[in-house]
Amino acid sequence: MRAAVLQEQGSVPVLAEHPDPSGDEGSLVRVSAAPVVPLDVLCASGTSYFGRRRTPYVPGVQGVGVVEESTTLPVGTRVWFATSAGMVDGDGSLAPLCAVPDDDLVPVTAPVEDTALAALGLSAVAAWMSLTWRAGLGAGERVLVLGGGGAVGQSAIGAARLLGAAQVVAVCRSAEAADRARKAGADEVVRHTDDLEDLTDRLREVCVDPVDVVVDPVFGTAATAATRVLAEGGRLVNLGGSSGDAATFSSAALRSRSVSVLGYTNNALSVAQRAEAVTRIAEHAASGDLGVAHRSLPLDEVAEAWQATAAGDAGTRFVLRPD
Repeated sequence: MRAAVLQEQGSVPVLAEHPDPSGDEGSLVRVSAAPVVPLDVLCASGTSYFGRRRTPYVPGVQGVGVVEESTTLPVGTRVWFATSAGMVDGDGSLAPLCAVPDDDLVPVTAPVEDTALAALGLSAVAAWMSLTWRAGLGAGERVLVLGGGGAVGQSAIGAARLLGAAQVVAVCRSAEAADRARKAGADEVVRHTDDLEDLTDRLREVCVDPVDVVVDPVFGTAATAATRVLAEGGRLVNLGGSSGDAATFSSAALRSRSVSVLGYTNNALSVAQRAEAVTRIAEHAASGDLGVAHRSLPLDEVAEAWQATAAGDAGTRFVLRPD
């Protein structure tokens, strides 16, 4: 088959001939849409905590398609799926066919477009579960989303609206990111600055009341400022560190308001939890209430999608069509 193949770690995938996957490796899925995400680039760099993987391999940690061969699902079942490509040896979703372990298949019945669901994918799972499972967001609470223009941020804004948040404020670095956050449903957008005091003042100005939940895929200065506007019993859920691996928190501020700083990873979810999240996300996407900015490209334009993602253009998700 013709697939996007990483010939060596640290390179850009190229369209090349690659062996077809074997049905012995799991169910076979005919892939219709597969996003290029930062995790793909990280795994392919050879510098991640997953270590160096055997090359050549097909990247792609998630996708959408139709079952062609399976012992657990009927042929023709439409599915969202995850893979471990780049985290362990083996191939992923950036190909016409992909072998997928049965536990990593989620049947999809909602009438959402394949590219729209692929664009949401694990980013939306992280946002949804951060708010519902990790933070326990209640209707009427106030939400602050850091990195609001990114895929996780856009998903978190939409999810917070669906879950009944009273106010959703986003922090964004650029005008383009701010536009994406507003389209996702943010009530207010604060432009990011690395000046901690200035950013804190900006947040205090637009937040109607102290914030109950912070969704934080960036960490750094923004996370520090966010803890300063948290309400009594507020929760900050950290999903990543795109702005830095360290943030400074005041012990007195955390203790005096019983604030919680919580870590989150999709890897902590059970199979059932992830499947339920994907199902809910697909339903809301089908109704037009949840989505992220995305661009659909044919598989032979993998280099463009890969290089844009590697350059940090995470606000517009690139989705490849292998068919």
